Amino acid sequence: MFTLSRMETTPAPTRALATEAVHAGRDDLARQGLHAPPIDLSTTYPSYDSRAEAARIDAFAATGADPDGPPVYGRLGNPTVARFETALARLEGTESAVAFASGMAALSAVLLVRGSMGLRHVVAVRPLYGCSDHLLTAGLLGSEVTWTDPAGIADALRPDTGLVMVESPANPTLAEVDLRAVAHACGTVPLLADNTFATPVLQRPAEQGARLVLHSATKYLGGHGDVMAGVVACDEEFAGRLRQVRFATGGVLHPLAGYLLLRGLSTLPVRVHAASATAAELARRLSADPRVARVHYPRIGGAMIAFEVHGDPHEVIANVRLITPAVSLGSVDTLIQHPASISHRIVDEGDRRNAGVSEGLLRMSVGLEDVEDVWADLDGALGSTSLRGAGNCATSHRTPAPAAHH
Repeated sequence: MFTLSRMETTPAPTRALATEAVHAGRDDLARQGLHAPPIDLSTTYPSYDSRAEAARIDAFAATGADPDGPPVYGRLGNPTVARFETALARLEGTESAVAFASGMAALSAVLLVRGSMGLRHVVAVRPLYGCSDHLLTAGLLGSEVTWTDPAGIADALRPDTGLVMVESPANPTLAEVDLRAVAHACGTVPLLADNTFATPVLQRPAEQGARLVLHSATKYLGGHGDVMAGVVACDEEFAGRLRQVRFATGGVLHPLAGYLLLRGLSTLPVRVHAASATAAELARRLSADPRVARVHYPRIGGAMIAFEVHGDPHEVIANVRLITPAVSLGSVDTLIQHPASISHRIVDEGDRRNAGVSEGLLRMSVGLEDVEDVWADLDGALGSTSLRGAGNCATSHRTPAPAAHH
């Protein structure tokens, strides 16, 4: 019953994304007499044919492909996690996906794959998630980074460039880049697009030329603030290398997390559309509020809002009651945080500022509460005259074209 692996990677007939979200990774269940996906918690699996086991291990060492037949060992792969990987690949429109214990473990694996080929140079566009920025800047995995704007990518490429990395909409400013234009500028260098904020509901970077699509699955894919994971959607060749790194480094995803992520995907389109509708209305109200200096809301929509206040942003954080003052995003409840203090604190202050992460910027992940309740809490947290600008009106801001915001 638990020997699912390669069978599920066969492409299904073309279906709407909402249908794929419900059925991908589960297509074999009815034939097995099951409705809910099973959770396989085994760390190891018995086999009486050690010669066959040796052959399968050799095959994995050569290509990183999922071993045919029954599972071997939890670090090589897990049937429950494989279901989530299959489903996410279907949603992103890629051949494969490889899941990890966190988004940072997933990004680390990509860097290790390219570094093992002598391609340690990375071209990247700010802003990125603060820890992604730090991992590249600090060279913790032996990488070297060149920061540039989208228009400068082609000129920044070198013979040893292994990767171009962008995040769109970006964390935390929601700046957007033209992924198709960026992919063209990359030439033969793989483009890694962090799609955590948009999710495949709003955009599918692989369709625009990205070879690698990164998610902190902790966020919208899980959707309930109770699972930590990362995943890379990509072609099967790169997926094989990622599996080899995952096996060697041990950054595996726990089967229970894989189950929760598969369950989260089933409601992903509904959650993203509902939260996005609320976020758009909140962005409209914030844009008209004299206590707010600027609102950032992406062209493609979504459930994330960033806004800059005239007064003390820390007071807003301290005064919310319904909204949760916490890091992370993509949960069913609305979260708010001050990026310069938390998510992007590890980034150099000057680099933060140049990327648009001001001291007055707040980032809000809109959840599934009623819009009026969220607005009432936000209105109270913003306060009254103490946070009002001296005659300054808020300006609605949808992130401009790539050349304008870097």
